[in-house]
Amino acid sequence: MKNFILVIVAAGAVLLAATGLATTAFAAPTSESSVDTTVNQLRSNGYRVIVNRVGTAIADQCTVSAVRPGQTHPRTDSGIPGAGGNPVTTISDKTVYVDVSC
Repeated sequence: MKNFILVIVAAGAVLLAATGLATTAFAAPTSESSVDTTVNQLRSNGYRVIVNRVGTAIADQCTVSAVRPGQTHPRTDSGIPGAGGNPVTTISDKTVYVDVSC
């Protein structure tokens, strides 16, 4: 019974660490910039960008109204070279939403 409780506590600690990484802040553009500039900057920082567009104007007339964090997918592995058998958590995918008004 003690082993079972120990496993549950360890699994909870790993889950807590993984969800803590999901809330890390990202560097979103702070000044008004074009939609293309914002999307390209976020992609160059490793984000998968999803654009939510409201309106039918051409892209040059659109402005970024918000940049919101999306889901982050952490991966924990103990087989990483140099980890010494210790579990290491890495981010395998991170998403960001860009709201655009046209």
